[in-house]
Amino acid sequence: MKEELGDELQITWRSFALEQVNSKEGDDWKAWEQGPEYESRGLLALCAGEASKSQGDELHNKFFMALLTARHEDRKDIRDREVILGIARDTGLDMDSFEKELDDPETLKTVGADHERAVEMGIFGTPTFVFEDVPPTFVKTYTPAREEAVELFRHFLALSQGSKLFGEIKRPQPPWPRGIFDDD
Repeated sequence: MKEELGDELQITWRSFALEQVNSKEGDDWKAWEQGPEYESRGLLALCAGEASKSQGDELHNKFFMALLTARHEDRKDIRDREVILGIARDTGLDMDSFEKELDDPETLKTVGADHERAVEMGIFGTPTFVFEDVPPTFVKTYTPAREEAVELFRHFLALSQGSKLFGEIKRPQPPWPRGIFDDD
């Protein structure tokens, strides 16, 4: 989508740890403070996204989109370090730099700080979009066909940026998304 929208779309990816939000450990427990023995469901991928940022926007975006595709389309286990490293290699990241940052404790602290900032903004899930002068907006969608992606995103922008008065929109039809892909 960035290719189609160019400079009209500026993306700054931030970390949000769903395992933290869904934790039953209490408010003082932080996933990113648990140490190396903790088996995380998502911190490695969040750290990988953060570690790729120092290699420039183009490589970071390429890596991050490959990471999302691996998880959501290819159903790869992005908790597995070798999967993460394979994606990094395939997207052309400098592996020495990437692994150094991936393993740096400061990267994990950055992930935690991003999460805390998001919670302060009222963010509760992903994907949530944060725009200037507009409340954060969470959206749940299916992956559109490539030729429909820009139009869908423009509709989302119009709705989310056009008015601060929309608090929530849902389509109740359990199990979601019954009928969404049926022909009219």
